[in-house]
Amino acid sequence: MSVWTIKERNNLVRKNTASRGAQLGLFAGGATPSNVGVVDRVNVNNRGNATDFGDLVRGNQCGCGFGSSTRGIQYAGEDQVNYLNNIDYINWASQGNFSDFGDSTQPGGFRAGHSNNIRGVSFGTYTPVIASPYVSNTIDFITIGSLGNATDFGDLTAVRMGPKGAGSTTRAYSMAGSGNNSFTDYGTHCDTVLIATTGNATDYGDMATGTNEGAAFSSNVRGVHAGGRIDGAYTNVIQLIALAATGTGSDFGDLSAGTRRPDGLDNSIRGIVGGGLVPGNTNVMESVEIATTGDATDFGDLTSARHHPCGIDSSHGGIDFDEIQRPQVTGLPSKDTPPRSPGRTIGMFGGGYFGASAGTYRSNCEVIQVETLGRSSNFGELTAAVTNSFTMVGNRTRGIRATGYTGGGSPDTTNVMDYCEFASRGNFADFGDATAAAYGSNGGPGGNDVRSFRMGAYNANGNLTTVDYWAPATLGNAADFGDLSVGATEAAGMASTTRVIRYGSYNVNTIDYHAIASLGDFSDFGDAVAAVGAGEAVSSPVRGVRVGGQGASNTMEYITMASTGDATDFGDLTAGRAKFGAACSHTRGVMMGGSLSSGFSDTLDYITIASAGDATDFGDMSATRAECAGMGNGHGGLA
Repeated sequence: MSVWTIKERNNLVRKNTASRGAQLGLFAGGATPSNVGVVDRVNVNNRGNATDFGDLVRGNQCGCGFGSSTRGIQYAGEDQVNYLNNIDYINWASQGNFSDFGDSTQPGGFRAGHSNNIRGVSFGTYTPVIASPYVSNTIDFITIGSLGNATDFGDLTAVRMGPKGAGSTTRAYSMAGSGNNSFTDYGTHCDTVLIATTGNATDYGDMATGTNEGAAFSSNVRGVHAGGRIDGAYTNVIQLIALAATGTGSDFGDLSAGTRRPDGLDNSIRGIVGGGLVPGNTNVMESVEIATTGDATDFGDLTSARHHPCGIDSSHGGIDFDEIQRPQVTGLPSKDTPPRSPGRTIGMFGGGYFGASAGTYRSNCEVIQVETLGRSSNFGELTAAVTNSFTMVGNRTRGIRATGYTGGGSPDTTNVMDYCEFASRGNFADFGDATAAAYGSNGGPGGNDVRSFRMGAYNANGNLTTVDYWAPATLGNAADFGDLSVGATEAAGMASTTRVIRYGSYNVNTIDYHAIASLGDFSDFGDAVAAVGAGEAVSSPVRGVRVGGQGASNTMEYITMASTGDATDFGDLTAGRAKFGAACSHTRGVMMGGSLSSGFSDTLDYITIASAGDATDFGDMSATRAECAGMGNGHGGLA
């Protein structure tokens, strides 16, 4: 048993390493020979027999599996009658049955897969939708945090079925496999792709021995392939490749028996091989320590003997836990809630996209601690993938997302509002509806403890003057508050404890305001320095700062919210950007992601709100993101 001081344990949790080596592994589906949908669960760090986790949407074999730190994916396959394109998923926090995620670009099984914390990649397949011998070189990808169909990534260097996948946080590898559907081709080839890009695979090198229908797993620096067939015979050979350098693989050790059609999973430290044919179905699980070499040892037994299960894991070599810092905000007692507790302010950024199509829209949310520096980490999922300048605003305990652009068919806009509790990482739930479906509503902290606002937007009626409001403490629909002085799309919003302000808009330099406690139309406040929309805002109880904007502006300007009058220049961002998210405490504002003059950003900047000057680098998001939104539980509208 490990013993820590409270400080040591806190540091482990905030670095997200306390759970490393103790995460879930699933062996999903398989054949007995009849297809089964059962999903077994193991704790990779602790030897023992598997237990029941739930079921797949349908019985399935020959697919591939991968996962992020929050979600597991079972990808396509076959059921002995049909070649399947269905992709299933489970949220790790919710034991039970899998749900539908979307469809692969081609139906079929005998795939390889790997992922990092953002994107999953599938290599090759046996599919009836192409000419004989029905072996494909297709590479697909999905964004794990956003439900939807797979997108074409590129092609392998040759057609392949029965390969196995491994990789690091940046690269995915397809190892071995057969170039024909009779499995008489025993491939040594390894292909690789950069996960964050798209395009055709390149040749990595060769395994020490050609094989197909084995299992694989990896740390961030080593890929391991185990079992399969060599020259028609079942093999017990375990092979190793070094992921950082091209070349030829080497011998690792042996399984206890020659095993065909198992699968593998890992926690980046230990790899497990489960199931398969020896030649009959087996329920045996064996493990190796990835950083060493040597023969596999007994781990435990699956709940039933079967071959072609799908290994899925939550802490594999593709997930870089050490770079992710968790905010120090969970479990605060009721008398110590932000922002009264310095150093404990959440900043959250959600939705958006990393490409131009609906398939690249994001539903996942990332979180930082505003008072620190570092990289963001995952919080959970919105109820839908949404983009195009929607509103996110929070009070001290709860964050709410309102409206946005969903894509994928008419109507493309949504009136949905969803919410999360800041103290509990997890997915958003339904809050209610806005008064109208729209996108292009304001960013920034528009509200106080009692009321939150959505100001302006765009839909088929054009630029809207509508102002919605709701009580964040009570689930329900938004209501009409009044009207802005001008139709506004992608304005910035900010608030003190008593006053809410709409700041600028596309090619509009006007600023207007209203008292939060009373309904009515907004009044003129003054003029912005520049007439820009698509920016964001942060605020203290005294000062509001508009940051960035259309045309990838790097400008920042500020107002004193208790008075009226024109804005003043504040300084510059580290790089010009538009359509990004922001969050703040009473003293610091943090800006994240956005659209650059070319491409998208993963940069986090920060400013000290009370002191005009240029922004400073805060860290990086886990991936590029634009047209997202941000919110926090410590902004200037909160007492």
